[in-house]
Amino acid sequence: MKRTPLFSGIIYIILGILFTYIAIQNVQRDQNWGMFTYFLIIIATFDLGTGLRMVAFHFKIVKSQQKK
Repeated sequence: MKRTPLFSGIIYIILGILFTYIAIQNVQRDQNWGMFTYFLIIIATFDLGTGLRMVAFHFKIVKSQQKK
């Protein structure tokens, strides 16, 4: 199976949403912001950022291929 930037980007975005959800649940359960919660938020930020960049890269590739 060929992995396109679009597919990888969607996977990264889903993981970022999942880590954000887990961090929210952790704060609601413990009623404080511990190191684990900050770690989850940092990982979610990296995943969401990478996912958005990969999706944008996919559309840039598609646009450049249509010009040819």
